[in-house]
Amino acid sequence: MAFRQCPRRLWLEVHQPDLKEDSPATEAKFAVGDLVGELARLLYDPEENGVLVKVMEEGPDAGVERTQVLLDKRVPIFEAGFESAGARAFIDILRPAKKSGQRCWELIEVKSSTSLKGNHRDDVAIQAYVAHQAQVNLSAVKVAHIDTSFIYKGQDQYDGLLREVDLTQEALSRFDEVTDWVSDAQEIATSEDMPTILTGMQCRSPHPCGFLKFCRTQENPVAYPVDLLPRVQGELRRWMQAHQTRELSEVPDEKLSPLQQRVKNCTLSNTLYFDPEGAQNDINAAPLPHCFLDFEAVQLAVPIWPGTHPYQMFPFQFSLHVRRQDGELDHHEFMDLSGNEPSRAFAEALVAACPEQGAIFVWNASFELTRLAVLAQQYGDLRKALSQIQDRIVDLLKIVEKRYYHPGQRGSWKLKRVLPTLSSDLNHAHLDGVKDGYMAVLAYVEAIQPETSPQRRAQIQQELFTYCRLDSLALVTIFNAMVGTIKTETSDISPCHV
Repeated sequence: MAFRQCPRRLWLEVHQPDLKEDSPATEAKFAVGDLVGELARLLYDPEENGVLVKVMEEGPDAGVERTQVLLDKRVPIFEAGFESAGARAFIDILRPAKKSGQRCWELIEVKSSTSLKGNHRDDVAIQAYVAHQAQVNLSAVKVAHIDTSFIYKGQDQYDGLLREVDLTQEALSRFDEVTDWVSDAQEIATSEDMPTILTGMQCRSPHPCGFLKFCRTQENPVAYPVDLLPRVQGELRRWMQAHQTRELSEVPDEKLSPLQQRVKNCTLSNTLYFDPEGAQNDINAAPLPHCFLDFEAVQLAVPIWPGTHPYQMFPFQFSLHVRRQDGELDHHEFMDLSGNEPSRAFAEALVAACPEQGAIFVWNASFELTRLAVLAQQYGDLRKALSQIQDRIVDLLKIVEKRYYHPGQRGSWKLKRVLPTLSSDLNHAHLDGVKDGYMAVLAYVEAIQPETSPQRRAQIQQELFTYCRLDSLALVTIFNAMVGTIKTETSDISPCHV
């Protein structure tokens, strides 16, 4: 599958795996996948007769040998290993079955996603090919993914969490195709020379590649890479792929949107774009008092609270700064690490903390607006108050995106990219522990586990408070800049070499 994404990725996985640097987001996805995999083993083996081949402990060769022994026992095998025809595969679930009186096996790959994806089809085609070449009689080839319509009833009743998609005919019909993949992948893997492949769209699809940082060091430096362009899609994406363009200056202006053109102009000229009059007008339209709000929320692939469904969003924390008439700030914050479903407590605390009037500035309002709408629907007694808060939300991101761009943003209007261009004192990178949203979710999940010590829970609480507080304070800082004076020269900004 690494080869299917990029031949160089396969070569690096084999020859220099230590160069991989996975992001916190990727690590979080791995953790979710592990959790779903563990639960799948219980769902497909309720009598617990199955055996898990512990590949990481036993090693791949021993795992393949052990699988051969387990096949005779006719029990469910988890991470069953096979090696044949120049390929090796470890299958999530191999379940004994019978078809027309013959002994056979069901192959099931488990995915933590909520739908079947193209790379899943390739994955099971390879798994089926390797198992078939190893003389395993397959009666079915399936992908099992999360079913978001599942409602958890409690008491560890997770039957129905996974939805199966039968890909038997498709997978078995692709063996000639997989044979070519294996042959080409073997040639790459056994070569002494690393393939020469330019970084591009394949570095992020279907998964972010952990070798991207290294691969960029292997290319001639580009002062202003095309990666700086935001929202590349459609015709522009196809043009860039066809021309293998790496340098921003080589992208024709007529193919760019006004926003992309601004990014290109500011980057190449190393200048700041700021429309102070427009920003002032936008903000003057927001009624006083001004509030600055940030949420943190968690999505659980495997629900833990009765009546909830997979990947349902639960806000568990907020930070709110309120500017008084004298210009000083009052701060309110909330967090629920009790392990109970936090939505009700969150909603009550938010209603109590927000003034009854005035604009409430957030960053990327779609998130907060959706959460408020869901909470208002859930809690009828709080509906009026939550709807009033919802009506007063102002998206500061839209104002900044329209009125401001600094080359240091590197084509992004994420809060953590904009803030450092306006403040040298506030920076998420300087935080201890939790530094971004993915880390916040992982920290929350750890904190609510019963086995987490009180000392560790207190540490997590402090890290989460500090992180969320910085987010809402960042809104205050950016707001102040929009209504104040911003230096329009950027001579201190050096070209962003990659």
